[in-house]
Order: sequence, then structure tokens, then C-alpha cells
Amino acid sequence: MKLYLSSFKVGNKGNKLAKMIASEKKIAVIPNALDCYPDLERRKKSEEEEITSLRALGLKPELLDLRDYFNKGQELRKKLNDFNAVWVRGGNVFVLRVAMKKSGFDKFIKEKVKDKDFVYAGYSAGTCSLSKSLKGFEIVDDVNALQDAYPGESVIWDGLSLIDFVFVPHYKSDHPESPAIEKEVEFLKKNDINYKTFRDGEVYVSEIK
Repeated sequence: MKLYLSSFKVGNKGNKLAKMIASEKKIAVIPNALDCYPDLERRKKSEEEEITSLRALGLKPELLDLRDYFNKGQELRKKLNDFNAVWVRGGNVFVLRVAMKKSGFDKFIKEKVKDKDFVYAGYSAGTCSLSKSLKGFEIVDDVNALQDAYPGESVIWDGLSLIDFVFVPHYKSDHPESPAIEKEVEFLKKNDINYKTFRDGEVYVSEIK
């Protein structure tokens, strides 16, 4: 699996992302980190912006709402197998993680690790979720927002463990979460947790073998 992990939006290596994805260029856009936010008009506009930015790279994006596949893991697997890549956008990492679990997205992605042509791409919450643990992200993202999205669900503190460090986005950037990110970095340092910081615009590109 190839990784294209951005701090915010597409970042400064968009052309590289386009080259990483196979010829069909089909990419599933996962918007579920936004499920806790009630402003549906704003969400729709944001989703349209994501689609537009990926199309500008020559990709073929399609919105894929994980809520349509809660408790339907086999259906999701069948759907995702039609794509060359996923684009997992930002929002609330705790909401996203539960959506991944309830839909079986997390299992699918772990199974795809051995597929050298498949690309996992995204930013902010979409990249943070690949860390081994989500501990520390509660400093930035509201854990209680999970109840707004999926009432009765418990917080999942384990990430997908596809990277061996905590991905810390929006570091020293012109982003509203940047001050809270500084506090998260202090937490990670204090607890001797391996992490990497990324300023908005920066991208981490790698391959899992």
C-alpha cells in the first residue's frame, strides 16, 4: 500500500498523488470525520470542494459515505474494490475512527496493506487515524462530539497502526487547531511517544511493504 498523508487538503505534492494512483484514477472520498457537525449545507459545500480539488489533479473522485455501510462490511469491501485509492478527509478523528469500525473500513484497509498499487490518501483526521493510538488527540478534537454523530457509541482509542509514529498535522500553521496542536506535542513529548509534526502544505509519502 502507498501512503499520501497531508497535513491539510491536498498539500504541496498533488501531482505526485496523481502519479501514485493507477491508470483508472478512481478514488473514494470518505467524508465521515464530519458526521458530528450539524450544518449540512456547509458540509455539502465542503464535500464539493474536495471533489473539485481531486478532479483538478486528473483523478475520478466519488463520495462514499461509510454510514451507508454500517454493519455491512462485505458490501463495503465489494464497493471499495472498484477503487484504486481512498481519500479520507479531515474533521473529528474520534468520529471517523468509529465510522471506520462500524462499516468495516478499518478491516478492509488493513487487508489492503499488501496491495502495492492501492493508495491510502487524506489529511488531518484521515491521517491521524493511521497512528497506533489516538491518545493525545482529545486535546484537539472533542471526544464528546462522538455522541452527536453516533449516540451510544464508545470512544475507540486504538488507531489503525499503519504508521509507526503519531501523525501531528497543522503544526505551527495558520489553522484554528494549531494552538491545541502545540499542547498535543507537549503531551506526546511528556509521555515519550514517537511523533512527527507537519505544517499545512507538507505531505508524508511512503509505502507499506
